[in-house]
Amino acid sequence: MTVTPQPRLMLLDTASLYFRAYYGVPDSVRAPDGTPVNAVRGLLDFIARLVREHQPSALVACMDFDWRPQWRVELIPTYKAHRVAEERPEGADAEEVPDTLSPQIPVIDEVLDAVGIARVGADGYEADDIIGTLTARAGGPVDIVTGDRDLLQLVDDARGVRVLYPVKGVGTLHTYDAGALREKYGVDGSGYADLALLRGDPSDGLPGVPGIGEKTAAKLLAAHGDLPGILAAADDPVSKITPAQRKRLHEARAYLAVAPEVVRVASDVQLPAFDDALPAGPRDPEAVARLGERWGLGGSLERLLTVLAERAES
Repeated sequence: MTVTPQPRLMLLDTASLYFRAYYGVPDSVRAPDGTPVNAVRGLLDFIARLVREHQPSALVACMDFDWRPQWRVELIPTYKAHRVAEERPEGADAEEVPDTLSPQIPVIDEVLDAVGIARVGADGYEADDIIGTLTARAGGPVDIVTGDRDLLQLVDDARGVRVLYPVKGVGTLHTYDAGALREKYGVDGSGYADLALLRGDPSDGLPGVPGIGEKTAAKLLAAHGDLPGILAAADDPVSKITPAQRKRLHEARAYLAVAPEVVRVASDVQLPAFDDALPAGPRDPEAVARLGERWGLGGSLERLLTVLAERAES
């Protein structure tokens, strides 16, 4: 009996991936006018490889319309604070990105639109929240492609949700299902957000609970189930939580009261209508030709278009 594979949605954490591409592809890769296009070409090659190797039925490039939402900053003022550029363009809040990457981002947007790959974002939300929302809505398996550990909280074997995590540039992917997540961190997907907020994350400006690292957080979660269980144990004078841990948890109460809302990705963001179907051919052939020539995208763009056409025929 032939078993028809279940349709699988692929969600790209786009900024995470073009950052990886930028640092993984030499900046000697340039347009005819000398402008670096290493992030553009690297991302296009990465998407082509993902489609070829993982055969998704649908694909969405999830975007950061707000990489540091104010509602998260109001809860934890240090959230991503160190990523804000010292010199803000005209006083605006801007993430510090390499000078040769910033001009490539609009090109990435234009090329994806011309090819016909859905780009989805929402004001006031990060790409993580778009991914969380689309994962919650998905009626079948989901592959999340990201270099951001925060999205490990969405891993769910029962729903077929896994994370494809680039280990070295964009050349090697590590697949996180529930078993791999437990082996690496000692928790399942639903427990990862609690582990992350207890451990803290300097790259996101999350202080965590001082003195409680990753291994201790995993042990506390194994013993008490979740953050509310840990806090209940900290309030119980006969629990097995050590005096030092009890003290640290009590001192961090204010942080622990707000951290879950900051760390957990949203699952109910209002999104615009879009078509997540893989395009068989470019949505705007003239724009694709113009962009390919203008930016010298050559083989990278051709490889993506070829893979999409082959996927449509399979």
